[in-house]
Amino acid sequence: MSSSDGRKKTPLNAIVQGSTMEAMPTFPNIAEKRAFMLDHMAHAFHVFARRGYSEGMAGHISLRDPEFPDRFWLNPLGVHFALLTPSDMALVNEKGEVVGGNTSRPVNAAGFLIHSAIHKARPDVIAACHCHSRFGKAWSAFGRPFEMLNGDAAMFYGDAQAVLASYGGLVFEESLSDPVASALGLNGRGLIMQNHGLLTVGQSVDEAAYLFTLMERCCEIQLLVEAAAKNGLEKKCIDDATAKHTFETSSDSDSLYCEFQPEIQNEILLRGLTFRPESRGQ
Repeated sequence: MSSSDGRKKTPLNAIVQGSTMEAMPTFPNIAEKRAFMLDHMAHAFHVFARRGYSEGMAGHISLRDPEFPDRFWLNPLGVHFALLTPSDMALVNEKGEVVGGNTSRPVNAAGFLIHSAIHKARPDVIAACHCHSRFGKAWSAFGRPFEMLNGDAAMFYGDAQAVLASYGGLVFEESLSDPVASALGLNGRGLIMQNHGLLTVGQSVDEAAYLFTLMERCCEIQLLVEAAAKNGLEKKCIDDATAKHTFETSSDSDSLYCEFQPEIQNEILLRGLTFRPESRGQ
């Protein structure tokens, strides 16, 4: 993929006709970057709420702090996704102690252990999302990956999709969270947790959140296709070479960050808000 001047195009700009697109902005200081990231974390929860992913006190997003990489932000326990704002988020250290942000409410103990294991095992992961969404939970009962039925599924080609083929109940010990990180592996971006739900990771909260919405939709499509196939329709998957090509040309972190921006823009429009004066870095 090359531009008219012979320079190689990024996967993001390969899909653009005309001017280029920029991914996550840069910032003059850490405080601005952190504020931007927490804004988008809250917006991700709002998107999840609108899609029906909230269920009681279950579900969490973690976001690695840009200044202190051994700490990450978590949503407080017992607050509906639709109500969360950046100031609600709690900053926890590697021991699970709340050391910044909102100290008035606890965080999810199981959530901390799961996310802590992932952030320790994967320094490249900035954010992780886990919810008990309807179709992810339904497909997880089969304990197997979904198939390459379309281009969206190809975002999870190869070892980008993994399965944790056991359910040990709520995670309250580190020994129970380590298998989650191990199953995800070094290259995983989406994990099907058998009899439980889905988990996704990314180099931004936007990427991780978009991948979660995509993975949930892939599970829904797989269930629909399986039901139709029972009635005699022939199921056809994308061939391996095409799935691999689609993955390699469409699934970079910049592209996936941009894929989530229309969702955020829609939330801002529907809610009539931004959390702070408009600032998109430089």
